[in-house]
Amino acid sequence: MRDQHAPAMQRESPARREFVDAFVEIAGRISASLEKLPRKALPIQMYVAGGAALHFYTGERVSQDVDAAFSKRIALPDNLDVAYRDADGAARLLYLDRQYNDTLALIHEDAYSDSRQLELPGLDPEILDVRLLTPTDLAVSKIGRLTSQDRDDIAALARHGLVRSAPLRRRAEEAVDYFVGDTARLRGNIEAACRVVADVEARSPALPAPPLVGKISG
Repeated sequence: MRDQHAPAMQRESPARREFVDAFVEIAGRISASLEKLPRKALPIQMYVAGGAALHFYTGERVSQDVDAAFSKRIALPDNLDVAYRDADGAARLLYLDRQYNDTLALIHEDAYSDSRQLELPGLDPEILDVRLLTPTDLAVSKIGRLTSQDRDDIAALARHGLVRSAPLRRRAEEAVDYFVGDTARLRGNIEAACRVVADVEARSPALPAPPLVGKISG
C-alpha cells in the first residue's frame, strides 16, 4: 500500500543553515565522484534516513552522522566528513556513516519509491538525486530498535504534525509482513511507537495537519 501521507507540494526545510551547508558539502563530494559515469547510469538516488532526515523535517536534534542508502552500489570517495561551526560557534562534525545498512531495519518495501526529493543548492539531481524517507517511513524505520532516542525522534515528528498514530500503525504492520521468523518483538515495538504518537496527539489536539510535501528545499 502506498504511503497515504505521500506529500504533493513543496516546503522549506527548518534545518539549520550550518548543517545544510555541511550536508551539501558531503553530497557534493559524492556527486563529483559520479560525474564521469555514463549518463545512462545516472542519476544515483541517495535515500537519507536517521537523524539527518529528522533534522531536515523538524529542525530538531542536529545529527553527527548521515544514514543513507543508495540506488546502486557505488565506490564512495574518501573524506566524507565535514567540520563546521553552528550558529553559536560550537565546533561540530558531520560525516557519512559508511557502516549504515538497512537490511535488518524495519523498512516498508515502498519506502524508497515514496521518498521525497531534497533540493539542495549547487547539486544536480540528474547526477545525485538526494531524497528523504517520508516522515511516516522515517518513523517506521525507527521502530526496529526503538531505543529511547528513537522514541524521542518519533515524538518529535508527531509534535510537528508529520506523523499520525493510525497511518503509522498501518505502514509499520505492512512493513512487518515482509519479514520472516518471529515478529513478536517488532509488533510489540509497533504498539509502543504508536502509543508515543497517540500520547502526543492527546496532549496536543490542535496539531497541524501533515504537510503535503513533494519536494523539500534545504
